[in-house]
Amino acid sequence: MNHFPKLLSSQIGFDVAQTLLEGFDRHYRVFREAAVKAKTLFEQGDWHALSQLARERITSYDERVDECVMRLEDEYDAENIDDEVWQQIKLHYIGLLTTHRQPECAETFFNSVCCKILHRSYFNNDFIFVRPAISTEYIENDEPAAKPTYRAYYPDKDGLAATLERIVTNFQLQPPFEDLTRDVQCVMQSLKDTFGDFAPAPNFQIHVLSSLFFRNKAAYIIGRIIHGDLLLPFAIAVRHTKPGLLALDTVLLERQQLLIIFSFSHSYFLVDMEVPSAYVQFLGSIMPAKPNAEIYTSLGLQKQGKNLFYRDLLHHLKHSSDQFIIAPGIKGLVMIVFTLPSFPYVFKLIKDAFPPPKDTTRAKIEDKYLLVKRHDRLGRMADTLEYSSVALPLARLDHSLIRELEKEAPSMIEYEGDKLVIRHVYIERRMVPLNLFLQNGNADDIDHGIKEFGDAIKQLIQANIFPGDMLYKNFGVTRHGRVVFYDYDEIEYLTDCNVRRVPPPRNEEEELSGEPWYTVGPHDIFPETYGTFLLGDPRVREAFMRHHADFFDPALWQRHKEQLLQGELADFFPYDGAIRFCVRYPERFEKASARAA
Repeated sequence: MNHFPKLLSSQIGFDVAQTLLEGFDRHYRVFREAAVKAKTLFEQGDWHALSQLARERITSYDERVDECVMRLEDEYDAENIDDEVWQQIKLHYIGLLTTHRQPECAETFFNSVCCKILHRSYFNNDFIFVRPAISTEYIENDEPAAKPTYRAYYPDKDGLAATLERIVTNFQLQPPFEDLTRDVQCVMQSLKDTFGDFAPAPNFQIHVLSSLFFRNKAAYIIGRIIHGDLLLPFAIAVRHTKPGLLALDTVLLERQQLLIIFSFSHSYFLVDMEVPSAYVQFLGSIMPAKPNAEIYTSLGLQKQGKNLFYRDLLHHLKHSSDQFIIAPGIKGLVMIVFTLPSFPYVFKLIKDAFPPPKDTTRAKIEDKYLLVKRHDRLGRMADTLEYSSVALPLARLDHSLIRELEKEAPSMIEYEGDKLVIRHVYIERRMVPLNLFLQNGNADDIDHGIKEFGDAIKQLIQANIFPGDMLYKNFGVTRHGRVVFYDYDEIEYLTDCNVRRVPPPRNEEEELSGEPWYTVGPHDIFPETYGTFLLGDPRVREAFMRHHADFFDPALWQRHKEQLLQGELADFFPYDGAIRFCVRYPERFEKASARAA
């Protein structure tokens, strides 16, 4: 398609741009339909279908990109479109986005399609959106029947209790509430317990995002209270108490609690957004320290999150001077892990070869990471950003890191001028390795770390995840003090494992043997043996036996496996169970039960 007449070239540029936007619009329509369906499945209490919906939505974006690439190749022979036409395509696309309600996501979709068609040498300002071209400030849905991004409520008019009840009922959930009056009183009591008595300021108001946030077995009402100069965030969790009945489970009033439910270790929310940038701006106002990249990702727009993260990385590199170094801690057998000290993330490459006892392949490891991406992470497994062809300035790489890359993963790197291009890399939030946390911690740190470690693994096996390699070095401690798993090369479904007890030795020779005297199949697990590598430190042993003595009992693991095989899904709470209303205010629930009787 080289050397088109200008008029024909311009028409083709517009047609391709229109086709690209149609591809994005189809993606976002499917994205929103999933969120709408999530509300119905939540109302029905169909947790298996809701989990399946969340998994399917993760793969939907790549499917829509592939569809668009095929259409462009079939209709326009896209690979052979010349440079001038590609520049016109981008300009026409920008024009089509001037009144669009998701322009930033549409630009990312454009990049995804172009990167599938064009060679990496063309990834520059002329052909893709390195910087956003359309502002997302003050975008709103102006259609008369459309719901606004958030609703404003004024408690001075009807009173706080009536306002809170209206906030909940405005979402029009189909199942009735077990006792909404009781639950609203619990919310008000929590507000008083947290903030004390306060006289409403003249501007006292409550803003609530217009869509519910669905994940696991819960729906969340997300909002903020404006009171004088204060902006107070909140999230109200709605759950089923029994089939066909709902209840407010708790209210989260501390910013750190919201940061945890929106953290990188949780699965993405299903939420219906006409204007996603407006939701991100709202959430940024109540979590100002959280990067927009992470907010977009938590909302299920992980490709937009990736795009923003990469822009943040480039910006940080321009305004910093430290070097990428090998990450502190024990080196792994499967991954090279490096970090930039001034940037709170780690970069992980799969090595070209793995020494014994590792018996795996690059493809198998990539499948494990994909499994985690699609699985419910429960706040216990780190999300990863997966990139291809990441170019880093050679001058910013420590010499020992370069030698490590050349030695362990030569197939994954190439030199291109003054840059090192990494063909495939995973990027995760940096955490303190649990082994270092325990090694350097005091008695309270050890007690907390071990309780969190045991809780993390118990929750993972309830969700059908067997971590495989449970050495402390494979877990990290987040800035909120939660223990999170981040090494996935040996991960398995618990239902694929054979939980076994160690058979007694048949003679003295077997009893004294340093090697197993029993056969071990590829999927056999022996919980009784885990103490060998977990309880070496007496301080750790004491804390472990205090909090998790049942950890080494095969019956615990087998029980969870059987529950999973029977289709049972456990309840998980991304907040402390002690703040659940039924636990925090038991007398209110006792009174409600007495009235019902």
